Amino acid sequence: WAMDFVHDQLATGKKLRVLTVVDTFSRYVPVLDPRHSYRGEDVVQTLERVCQKAGYPKTIRVDQGTEFVSRDLDLRAYSKGVTLDFSRPGKPTDNAFIEA
Repeated sequence: WAMDFVHDQLATGKKLRVLTVVDTFSRYVPVLDPRHSYRGEDVVQTLERVCQKAGYPKTIRVDQGTEFVSRDLDLRAYSKGVTLDFSRPGKPTDNAFIEA
């Protein structure tokens, strides 16, 4: 899987963040979760909900965003046997499946 945020702005000016997860093999999108703000624990809760239905991936590619380097996500991934594959800072092509 590959995971990242897409950003947009509503007509009212309020910012919107969409957590996007893509299966890099099948191009299936198990998560498109829009919120006004996201924390590391929110990412964990969303992934838990999805993985209960779709199963846990072996690896999730992420960038160095604060939500992805959080202790919450690291501990949950480790406990479920999921490897977090971090892209190099400043190299969006490392996670090209999900980068806009």
